[in-house]
Amino acid sequence: MYRKHFGLNRHPFGKEIEPDDLFPSSGSQELGVRLAHLIDMRGIGLITGDSGSGKTSACRKVVSALHTGLHRVVYVAYSTGNVMDVYKSIAWEMGLPTERNRAALYRQIRTEVTRLCTEARCRPVLLVDEAHHLRPDVLEDLRLLTNYQMDAENRLCLLLIGQPELRRRLGMAVYEALCQRIVVRYHLGGLTRDELSSYLAHLLRLAGTELPLFEPAAVEAIFQATSGLPRKVNLLAHHALMAAALARAKTVTTEHVHAAMPEVS
Repeated sequence: MYRKHFGLNRHPFGKEIEPDDLFPSSGSQELGVRLAHLIDMRGIGLITGDSGSGKTSACRKVVSALHTGLHRVVYVAYSTGNVMDVYKSIAWEMGLPTERNRAALYRQIRTEVTRLCTEARCRPVLLVDEAHHLRPDVLEDLRLLTNYQMDAENRLCLLLIGQPELRRRLGMAVYEALCQRIVVRYHLGGLTRDELSSYLAHLLRLAGTELPLFEPAAVEAIFQATSGLPRKVNLLAHHALMAAALARAKTVTTEHVHAAMPEVS
């Protein structure tokens, strides 16, 4: 309902944002530099961040910019599942027929990775999202997928994306073999206090207005309530705009932000 009130041509805080339109925060820009290095090295990377920090979106922006003729991006997301489930998902995303045997699936994926590297001259990049849910045996098998020529050659770039507990888990002795092979580690935090105002203005601009709809005190209230985590910011800002529209206000005040907080808690 607030779109008409504020003259917006779309909802500014929805999920349907293109990778090129994502806000270039300092954290996401540093992440982009690190991922470029990781892809060039064809190593194993670990990206962590709190829920709602935008880590998946930031990674999506980087891989969406890769040349499709030079890179083959495979994305899988898992909350539960055994090794067979993960192998089947990888094979499916690679366009391979699904084998019923674990060893056959393993060979099939490795053969396709080798084919991409040697025949197609293409670099495969495997992104595993929600990796903090993966079981120890699954993480170990993913490491083995990157082992070529008796661990003397890198053909598959593996990126593990998950919440902070994943970093803590990988510090345990049982994961030492995997941990030693991680060449890029990065934790993506929330937006800084200085970035939040620009972030809101950026999304409002994409929605069709240059007007500063959020008063400075309201921006500070949003930051205090969300710690700058983009998903929480989006949800609170959405409901704050609605509260302002219901009050027929021209801008969002701290009162509107406080009125919106029960909707997002």
